[in-house]
Amino acid sequence: MSEYFAMGGYAGYVWASYALAAAGVGALVAAVLVERAKARARLDRIRALEAEDSVADAGGES
Repeated sequence: MSEYFAMGGYAGYVWASYALAAAGVGALVAAVLVERAKARARLDRIRALEAEDSVADAGGES
């Protein structure tokens, strides 16, 4: 088992590349979650404006 983790003397390179790949994937996931939250906030603002417009339109017609 220790031979596997030693990777034939290349363990530093192999494990560093695994760590960089995992960090990259983690950064991408974090970026997607942040953009998703921003998009939801924009959508909520748009829906609120549309609701205000529909209330204003309904009030003006009566």
